Amino acid sequence: MRSVGVEEELLLVHARSGEPLALAGAVLAAADRSAEQRPRGDGAPGHAFEKELQKEQVEFATRPVTEMGELGDEITRCRAEAGRHARSAGAVVAALATSPLPARPSLNPGRRYAWLGEQFGLTAQEQLTCGCHVHVSVDSDEEGVGVLDRIRPWLSVLTAMSANSPFWQGQDSRYASYRSRVWNRLPSAGPVPVFGSADRYHDQVRAMLDTGVLRDEGMIYFDARLSATYPTVEVRVADVCLEASTPVLLAALVRALVETAAEAWCGGDPPSRVGTDLLRLAAWQAGRSGLDGPLLHPETMREASAAEVVQALYAHVREALIESGDDERVREGIAGLLERGNGARVQRGLLRTRGSLTSVFTECARITSDSRA
Repeated sequence: MRSVGVEEELLLVHARSGEPLALAGAVLAAADRSAEQRPRGDGAPGHAFEKELQKEQVEFATRPVTEMGELGDEITRCRAEAGRHARSAGAVVAALATSPLPARPSLNPGRRYAWLGEQFGLTAQEQLTCGCHVHVSVDSDEEGVGVLDRIRPWLSVLTAMSANSPFWQGQDSRYASYRSRVWNRLPSAGPVPVFGSADRYHDQVRAMLDTGVLRDEGMIYFDARLSATYPTVEVRVADVCLEASTPVLLAALVRALVETAAEAWCGGDPPSRVGTDLLRLAAWQAGRSGLDGPLLHPETMREASAAEVVQALYAHVREALIESGDDERVREGIAGLLERGNGARVQRGLLRTRGSLTSVFTECARITSDSRA
């Protein structure tokens, strides 16, 4: 069974106003103190939290696990711990991919972040966006690249399912995932061509770094990439999700995509040769529509309803879901998501019923702290 891990980025905000707060340092210090107070010999490896580009956000990473129930417990636990450390610093956390309210984010200290700010200017300064990254184990770089080559057409569906960023600087962006549009301003972000081999993948990464535009391999922001740290494929297209159950659904689908692609690679089945230009259009449409408008069908690159496209993804990976024991969980998760909508639909519904973006934030912060996977 392939192991799975999830990284989530969370906003740090004022409990009443919803204003983003530059308190990442204080939150991480609280996490450090909590880890130091644990009894020695309990086997606890520090804590799961790290800083990100902006001071107004914090990131956590779950342990790699093989059971989706255990992954859900990990996400719930990490969100609860993040909320506790944030409260000790005078903030709350919200699983929102962009701030509904106007924000003036500030870069975290450090040489790497300073380089990013200087190199990318306003693009970096504005990057207060929160994503959800899913890691799935692979046996080798060759298998990993075989997977990357074969999951390309399906990644936009994950963006649509996870979309949770309709508001930007106090306005309705008209997108379901505006985070995906802001993120794709970075020069290495987005879909990639078919590589064909691990050597070609690594040659491409080296060529990009040799340009000097990027500082290190961590700035290779492909929609999906080989992790530079772990023996995993890392899928990076999702917004952080409002409900804790949604990243578990995404993780089950991503693992099934990886398994399906690995079997196809092992069997010599060629990948789809759909071009990156069409994949960019599919990603744009997913960010625009979410689950409330048409998407581009991964097998035809023609418009289809969101429900039809999501069900096509399920059909594509169903055998892998059955083998892993995740089929029932995913079927129920998809049905629930299509019925209630993603975070973007929830946020817009809250604005209609409650009348203010502050109220949207307040309820989303409550959902973040109360939801269980």
